[in-house]
Formats: sequence, structure tokens, C-alpha cells
Amino acid sequence: MPTPLERQRPQGRHTPHLWSVWIVAPTALAVVGMLAYGLYQGADTLLTAQNRTGKPVDVNDVIKTTVTVLTLVGAVLTGIYAYRKQLLAEGDAHRADASQLADRYSAAAEQLGHEQAAVRLAGVYAMARLADDWPEQRQVCIDVLCAYLRMPYEPEHTATGFKTGEREVRLTIIRTISDHLQDPTAPTTWCGRNLNFTGAIFDGGHFSRAHFTEGLVDFGGAQFTGDTVNFLDAKFIGGTVSFVGAQFTGDTVGFLNAQFIGGSVTFGGAQFVGDWAMFNHAQVNDGVLHFGAAKFIGGIVSFSEAQFTGGTVSFVGAQVTNATVSFGGVQVGSNANVLWGPFPVISPGTS
Repeated sequence: MPTPLERQRPQGRHTPHLWSVWIVAPTALAVVGMLAYGLYQGADTLLTAQNRTGKPVDVNDVIKTTVTVLTLVGAVLTGIYAYRKQLLAEGDAHRADASQLADRYSAAAEQLGHEQAAVRLAGVYAMARLADDWPEQRQVCIDVLCAYLRMPYEPEHTATGFKTGEREVRLTIIRTISDHLQDPTAPTTWCGRNLNFTGAIFDGGHFSRAHFTEGLVDFGGAQFTGDTVNFLDAKFIGGTVSFVGAQFTGDTVGFLNAQFIGGSVTFGGAQFVGDWAMFNHAQVNDGVLHFGAAKFIGGIVSFSEAQFTGGTVSFVGAQVTNATVSFGGVQVGSNANVLWGPFPVISPGTS
């Protein structure tokens, strides 16, 4: 059961908890009256003690002293009142901003669900701008865009459920996310945020030069069906990136020059069915790179010139079916722990 004071408090995230004026005003008057009386008595006592002539103290002197002190007190109270007004004004401004941001979120979400592709595209850009302007709810906005990619998608023109312009909408989302992963120091970066792509279909787009730092990036069960799946020069720094059960059926899967620095990146159970899976010049300096139970089916899988200088690289349980796996020029450092599984062992310091 709330108390009367609690019932008087305005509701709202940015609203200061202020007492009712009907309580504050009488209390303030009583305090001021008591303060004035106390000051008067104190001033009279002080002036009497300082008067060495033995004559009664002039009442006017007492009043003047009291009024002077009260004036100083009044100035302080006026400053407090001004500060209170400022708090209220700031609260109003914050509430207005929060309301505007919430309205923008609702509008962008509605656009993303529109039948026309052009409106959905506008919704993508609106949601991305909102994420940049609203740090407190940035993850929510990112979750919405990722959820869109996880929705059922039919890329074939003749298939039931095909939507005109849908591919362009999805490619725009992928490009938008990738652009926000380029610079971890940017004030609007999405690096370190959770990205949930489980079961999503990628028939294009790329994450070249993206920085996957901290957080959880989940490509589990995703289908990469585009001609080229490109993670060129991507950096995996800390955090967890999962490609568990992902299917790479495009012509080329490119992780050229990718850097694995800390954290965990796992391709457990992933299937590489395309013509090329290229990890050339990849660098593993720390953390875990795991290909356990991965399936390399047909085509060429190349780790040429890769550098395993630290951390753990595991191929235990990997399966090769009608595929060629190349480790030409691979360098293995003494601090690296490489579990070769079905592949020939390359000793540290050799290639």
C-alpha cells in the first residue's frame, strides 16, 4: 500500500520525485518562522554579549542582523528553487526525447513489416539511424534487423512466398550491419553487440573488414548460398562467433587474411560444399578456431600461407569427402596448439 507521499510522486523515468506543494509550503513556512525566531534570539544574545557598555541592545540592531541573515538564507533557498526548476525542465526534455525515440521505433518497425519493398527499405535505414541515436536501446534495434534476416525467405522467383524486392532489403540490412562493424572506436559502432543470425539465409552480401569483438555473434545453422561469401580481412577479437551447423554452398567462401585474436570461433558441424573455401593467409594468434565435425564436401579447401602462431586450432572430427585440403606454406608457431585430426601433422617451425 503506497503512502500519501508516494502517491503524490509523478510517474516517469526522468521525473524527479518531488513532494506535494500542500506539504512543502506549510512545512517551509513553519521552518522559516522557527528559523527567524531562532535567529532573532541568537542575534540578541550575541549582541548583548558583545556589548561591554552594559546598556540594553538596540532592537533595531537585532532586527537588522536578523534580516541580513534571513536575506542570505533566502538567497540560498532561491538558488535551490532555481535548481529544482532546472531539474523539472530537464526531466520534461528527457521525457520528450524518450517519447520521440519510442515513436521513431514504432514507425520504423511498422515500415519493416510493410508489403512494399521500398517502404521496408526505408524502415531499414530508419531503424539503423535510430540505433545510432539511441545508445540505451541500440541492442534492441540491432535485434530487430537481425530478426528480419531470420524470417522465412524465398529467393526463387517462381517459388511460393517470393516477394519482389525482398533480396535488396536483406542485402541492405547486411550492408548496414557490416558498415557498423568496420571501426570499433566509432561512437555509433555496433562492435561488441550481440548479433543473432541463426538459421538466416545469406544469398549475397559480405562482412569484409568487419570487427567481431566481444559479445555473441551466432551464424548457427545459417545458409550461405550466394556466389561469394566474403569475410576478407575480418578480425575476430574476443567474444564468441559460432558457425555451428552453417552451410556454405556458394561458389567461394573467403576468409582470406582473416585474423583470429582471442575469443572463440567455431565451425563445428559446418558444411563446405562450394568450389572454394579459402582461409589463405589467415592468422590465429590466440583463442580457439574450431573445425570439429566440419564437413568438406567437394571443391578445394585452402589454408595456404596461414599462420598458426598461438591459441588452439582444432580439426578433430572433421570429414573430407571428394575435397582437396591444402596447407601449403602454413606456419605453425611453438605457442600454437594445432589438433590436426584427419590431416597430416605439420610440426612447429615447418611448413
